[in-house]
Amino acid sequence: MLIDKTLSQFLNELASNSPAPGGGSVAALAGAAGAALASMVCNLTIGKKKYVEVQDEMKAVLEQTEMLRKELTQLIDKDTEAFNSVMAAFGLPKGTEQEQATRSAAIQEATKAATLIPLSVMRTCEKALLHARTVAQKGNKNSASDAGVAALMLQAGCAGAALNVRINLGGLNDPAFVRQITQQSGEIARSVEEMTQKVLAEVEKSLGAN
Repeated sequence: MLIDKTLSQFLNELASNSPAPGGGSVAALAGAAGAALASMVCNLTIGKKKYVEVQDEMKAVLEQTEMLRKELTQLIDKDTEAFNSVMAAFGLPKGTEQEQATRSAAIQEATKAATLIPLSVMRTCEKALLHARTVAQKGNKNSASDAGVAALMLQAGCAGAALNVRINLGGLNDPAFVRQITQQSGEIARSVEEMTQKVLAEVEKSLGAN
């Protein structure tokens, strides 16, 4: 599994001539890193006398960001697995008309599944960004820059996943599915962009006060 590799091993595999892991896994990794940074700000806030009034809220946020970090970490491998399933479908025999029909159906099914993985990355990054805004507003001000980087990583994870959604949709011949996923991904992308700016505005307030 990719998540069991060392950082150097992962990067070496990423840089190789193998198409997977690729951008989809990196998008999930970016999101996981963003969620982890949000967790770090929570941990640097909990137990500090200056922030006693937000202790319970930070503990609740920490529980959520850790859950989302776990989900995004799992999606690193799920994206690569989905890509491999698409490639396996393309490798099916196509000598007869029946084989061609079976192969075509398998490709469509695998591509749909591969589209839903980056869409999940987008949704999960969106959820994590809500918590990043909370830690930027109420978390340890000495970690304001970390809250900002958390938001930027989640934004990058979402934007990267959106590209993978789009490239997969291009290979599908189900117009209703394409319309539905295009609409959903667009709404998430717009929400994430808006929330990212709100988090960065909170970060700017904190940095300006230093």
